[in-house]
Amino acid sequence: MATDYHHGVRVIEINEGTRPIRTISTAVIGVIVTADDADAEAFPLDTAVLITNVVSAQAKAGKTGTMRRVLEAIAAQAKPLVVLVRVAEAESEAEQTSLVIGGVSAEGRYTGVKALLAAQAKLGIKPRIIGAPFLDTKAVTNALASIAQTLRAFVYAYCWNCATAAAATAYRAEFGQREVMLLWPEFVSWDTATSKDANISAVAFALGLRAKIDEQTGWHKTLSNVVVNGPTGISRDVFWDLQDPATDAGVLNAKEVTTLINMSGYRFWGSRTCEVQGGYFPFENYTRTAQVLADTIAEAHLVYVDLPMTPSLVKDLVASINAKFRSLKASGYIIDGEAWFDDKYNDKDTLKAGKLTIDYSYTPVPPVENLLFQQRITDQYLADFAARVAA
Repeated sequence: MATDYHHGVRVIEINEGTRPIRTISTAVIGVIVTADDADAEAFPLDTAVLITNVVSAQAKAGKTGTMRRVLEAIAAQAKPLVVLVRVAEAESEAEQTSLVIGGVSAEGRYTGVKALLAAQAKLGIKPRIIGAPFLDTKAVTNALASIAQTLRAFVYAYCWNCATAAAATAYRAEFGQREVMLLWPEFVSWDTATSKDANISAVAFALGLRAKIDEQTGWHKTLSNVVVNGPTGISRDVFWDLQDPATDAGVLNAKEVTTLINMSGYRFWGSRTCEVQGGYFPFENYTRTAQVLADTIAEAHLVYVDLPMTPSLVKDLVASINAKFRSLKASGYIIDGEAWFDDKYNDKDTLKAGKLTIDYSYTPVPPVENLLFQQRITDQYLADFAARVAA
């Protein structure tokens, strides 16, 4: 004890003050694929496998199923970390849907999309961008949405079996999750296995492009209006005009479906989620901003749990969050944010019970979705015409 007799010098280390907060990794893909001829040792069924090199992984992906083409599409955009779950190929759509959705095996192992839940414990990494290209039926998309809510991830899914824009907008009405973005139609790209163009799920490209944007620009930028590497065409005719909302693309976007366009390169066009209209998270980057902030702030404060609750500790905690908000604001990731201690939620009884509540608010960065220029014709620039001629 410091009060004990001692003839000499002592040093008491006091570790107080703000702590740096590190933003969580967001460019981590979680994908469900099939490939019966893939290397079973490298990619065992219903097991989350970490891929650190999506290019070299293609050598063991086989040629059947979806794995090879999905990895090709991702690799064409970026070289992100990928948590991959391979499921068995089935003969019918219904059987395949069940295999993709998965469940819990007799041994207590998660299967199908649920295997993504085990990634954090097994691989030390959490998927933030998830999808099941070629396999995302309505039931699968709903299952992915549930997983995304648990992981604080974002889902890209196809408007399944929709042959027209009208069908795609009707399909969109069956979802209401802020963690989901629906895409329509598909891309066309060169298939090296058949040496010809073939349809490929736009979801595969969306996963890779989302990771690329996260790495190069940031999670505050939406998927929309960024050139996609790899496509050679679009599977359906989509009428698009930059200045006219009365188009296929305009109708799809108005109903929160992201479509595909070709304007100086192939691009996704649309930034909306499936949240009900009037909600707080209409845009993809709004949802992702909320997810990133929630996990970043929570995980950074693990070290505070079970520490003695003193006024100085609370001050340090609030100051740490506000320092992070200042950094994010300066980098353009948020408009602004602030944390504070509110005694309304921290009376003597709650504090005595070990419960501490810190409030914070933030404003995400809205995308420029609807840009309006007001053009006017005027004769005012002719008023001094004679004077300028004489000059």
